[in-house]
Amino acid sequence: MARKNNIGRRPTGTPRGGRRTGDEEQIRIEEDDTLVNVVEVGDQGRDFFERNRKPLIIGVVALIAIVAGALLYQTFIQRPAERTAAEQMQQAQYQFEQDSFSLALTNPGQGYPGFLDIADEYSNTAAGNLANYYAAVSYLNLGQYEAALDYLQDFDAEGELLPAMKMGVMGDLQSELGNLDDAVDSYREAVDASGKNFVTGGYYLNKLGLLLRQQGRDQEALEAFRRLKSDYANSTEAAQADKYIAALESQG
Repeated sequence: MARKNNIGRRPTGTPRGGRRTGDEEQIRIEEDDTLVNVVEVGDQGRDFFERNRKPLIIGVVALIAIVAGALLYQTFIQRPAERTAAEQMQQAQYQFEQDSFSLALTNPGQGYPGFLDIADEYSNTAAGNLANYYAAVSYLNLGQYEAALDYLQDFDAEGELLPAMKMGVMGDLQSELGNLDDAVDSYREAVDASGKNFVTGGYYLNKLGLLLRQQGRDQEALEAFRRLKSDYANSTEAAQADKYIAALESQG
């Protein structure tokens, strides 16, 4: 029997020629659709840019102008204003430290402005903001509590120390105004804002305990003094806590 040769035979695994199967036809159609979609997307993108070229360019230019303007403002306006405000406030701070609160507010001397003018003229600076706090404390010491409250509310307290100081002064003001429940709440907030700072934490927790005791809220006062002794043992006020604890416990 004659042996058959392999000439003309299709190697194993190669696709058949001739008419396409259904699957192959579907693949070709999907590939064609994908190519059309890519072309359409590109055309749509170019068309969108062409139709909106002017507003897009205006938008980019405006964004660049905003960024550049912010940088220029910081460099040539904000920073010099910060330095000027800090320098202008030094004389008022000096009078404040001397307990000359009226002078510190309006006429600290040597041609320098007081806290009121600094708070108004440099309101967009850190020094101008701090002038609100100084003004509030000055008015508090002068017995002008409503004015003190106005300036304290304008004071934007940020950082680790200032929030506690703001709420502490708020407690003092509310106490002077006879709003004792509000004063208690403010002192609590001052203690919470102090965190682990034993200077402000101890100071305002002691004030809280004394005010609670004054109101006859002995159990709350006892808890405040115990916390003062345990959480703020390094504070100056903690040294006096034992006598209050002993007095309150004896009443219980």
